[in-house]
Amino acid sequence: MRGVRGHIIGLIARLRLGRSSRAAGSTDALLSMLPDSALVPLQRDGLDPVVELGRLRADEPVSRLKLPFGLRAWLVTGYAETKAVLGAGSTFSNDFTNLVGTVGITADQNPGGLGFTDPPDHTRLRRLLTPEFTGHRLRRLGPRIEAIVAGQLDEMAATAQAGGQVDLVQQFALPIPSLTICELLGVPYSDRADFQRLSTTRFDLLGGVTGSLGAISESMEYLLDIVKNQRADPGEGLLGQLVRDHGDDISDYELAGLADGLLTGGLETTASMLALGTIVLLQRPESHAAVRDDDEAVDRFVDELLRYLTVVQVAFPRFAREKVEIGGQTIEQGDIVLCSLSAANRDGGQESFDPARAARPHLAFGYGLHRCIGAELARMELRTAYPALVRRFPDIRLAAEPDDLSYRKLSFVFGVDALPVTLG
Repeated sequence: MRGVRGHIIGLIARLRLGRSSRAAGSTDALLSMLPDSALVPLQRDGLDPVVELGRLRADEPVSRLKLPFGLRAWLVTGYAETKAVLGAGSTFSNDFTNLVGTVGITADQNPGGLGFTDPPDHTRLRRLLTPEFTGHRLRRLGPRIEAIVAGQLDEMAATAQAGGQVDLVQQFALPIPSLTICELLGVPYSDRADFQRLSTTRFDLLGGVTGSLGAISESMEYLLDIVKNQRADPGEGLLGQLVRDHGDDISDYELAGLADGLLTGGLETTASMLALGTIVLLQRPESHAAVRDDDEAVDRFVDELLRYLTVVQVAFPRFAREKVEIGGQTIEQGDIVLCSLSAANRDGGQESFDPARAARPHLAFGYGLHRCIGAELARMELRTAYPALVRRFPDIRLAAEPDDLSYRKLSFVFGVDALPVTLG
């Protein structure tokens, strides 16, 4: 049973991490091994979760996930039930060792960072990072984010002048978070082209787009070199600050893992939000006008957009440490639990997009001890980028019908591959 359980868990882990075994050869091959019912949380109808997911949430907010070989697994779709799972850090484990030995996964493939780490290691690493993500520390990035956004808008204008349409994904949504993470980490200016190339390749791989299967290991090797350079000569970015403050208390591999976590967590998700959020913005004249003209409306727009889109569709898998009851269902020790964040954020009649609605704390950044540490940085980027876009280009329009866009299929992080616009 351990082998069967490990096989399926390994499939889920590889889908979540964007890794692919040599035997499978592609993400599609791994997905084909799961039954259709297990893929519902990854499906969308345009920007919305599929109707079947909402029906499942209404009928059974904690339901058995139908997987092969009798594996005990659960899908959580209710808002309260998802908070209960994500908030129970002592009851559920995220540790990478749950995956070692499955589908060829080895201990040396541990990506590090916070997502697949339990206390006390998680507590120690998060305590090191938290001061770097306070409002005070992040405010120093504000002028640089504004400059990055302005630079991309200049590039868009030049492209439009030369040829008409602009791909907002390639010239706006991807570069802004990529260059912001460069700035945050303190990547040298001369290395930024390589860094953005690795970022983009990783983004494509996680989104299911064909790319180099060696991108992840290449990224870690690159980041380890960056860390070694920071050891020798600490810069002003996050890595240099951690080296100065903590020295040998944090290893090179831990530093590279934290940087890699920021790369994967902060690039893919923010890029998807910038692209998909622009679709919402350009389809709603009232939001377009509010974001363009009213600074106070921007925060409400961004927060509702985070809830409505919930680009991270499913949280990292949890493994039950003990028998527990959630939503009237008994989850046994060793069961795997997947929380559908996109379903939970639409619970309670909140299916539509409405920035004027009384805010309920959403789960777009997760909840509990694994809540995204870079949440405020992502908000800063979104709050800066959307108003700048519509103020610079007040007549910007989609150059394709929303239904004709190439949305990602069966991706843990929902997104769109290209977004053609005309700037007017």
